[in-house]
Amino acid sequence: MEIGVIGAGSWGTALAILLAKKGFPVTLWIRRKALLDEMLHAGENIVYLPGVKLPPLVQVTDDLQNAVKEKSILIMSVPSHAVGEISSTVDAFITGMPIIVNTAKGLVEDSLHRLSQVIYANLPRHRSRCPIAVLSGPNHAEEVSRLIPTATVVASEDRKVAEKIQDLFMTPYFRVYTNPDIIGVEMGGALKNIIAIAYGSCEGLGYGDNTKAALITRGLVEITRLGRAMGAKTATFSGLTGVGDLFVTCTSMHSRNRHVGLMLGEGKMLEDITSSMRMVAEGIKTTKAAHMLAHRYKVKMPITAEVYAILFEGRRPEEAVQNLMLRDKTLEMEDMAFS
Repeated sequence: MEIGVIGAGSWGTALAILLAKKGFPVTLWIRRKALLDEMLHAGENIVYLPGVKLPPLVQVTDDLQNAVKEKSILIMSVPSHAVGEISSTVDAFITGMPIIVNTAKGLVEDSLHRLSQVIYANLPRHRSRCPIAVLSGPNHAEEVSRLIPTATVVASEDRKVAEKIQDLFMTPYFRVYTNPDIIGVEMGGALKNIIAIAYGSCEGLGYGDNTKAALITRGLVEITRLGRAMGAKTATFSGLTGVGDLFVTCTSMHSRNRHVGLMLGEGKMLEDITSSMRMVAEGIKTTKAAHMLAHRYKVKMPITAEVYAILFEGRRPEEAVQNLMLRDKTLEMEDMAFS
């Protein structure tokens, strides 16, 4: 079995390393020639995953056709905004019927589509032949690449496809669960980044554990609301790609979205924050898409609305918190009522 990993950021590199250590030949596609040269020289991804050596079975290339042709598994690990463009290019190089595994997390601003929908729409020659799966969960590349015990979820509408990818990735330090709810898995993975921006803002403002616990809890409520409105299963948001990914993205020092929020809470401007970052904080674009989806599905998402106002309307984080605290009174559990 030969595998192509499309995208050599931290997560794509970590997955290529994991699979190569299991004995699979992996071709890792790198968009930038300068990064390719650095990786060939250093034997590691010194930009996105420094200190972790590439196994001999990882072949790095900037030739996308070489990374795609005759592969039985294609792992898409590019930023969410690039998924459509790369999928469209990949379509011309696919041979056979590879399983396509998406690992990016986000929503597309213009179409408001989930990323599996974007991949499907951009594979006109192969959309009826290539099954799509989604790998998602509380998975920091920095930890997976160093064999720190981790759990994740693979979602697909086809049980055999999900179980094949489960077997592919399973190791003594990387445990994989399956889930048929691809909508819920994708929405949990995308929306948690918005809450992480809010969480970071609270840290930047100097708020304490009470504030942050409330934010995570109520953030999960609105993630679940929108997911259910779009057809997801409620139980999915109680799992790894829901509360698990939400918790780690809010609290971890590795979290790019938490970092954006932290800087905003400390009074930095968004443009200055993003220009200083090497990797993409997916929650910024996802906030805009989720805000529009909330209006489309008539779902209340007050935290998302306030994050949107901070990012795109210039609202101060402390004002956003005040707005949330002084909202109309309501029951905690929407499906309960006093007798």
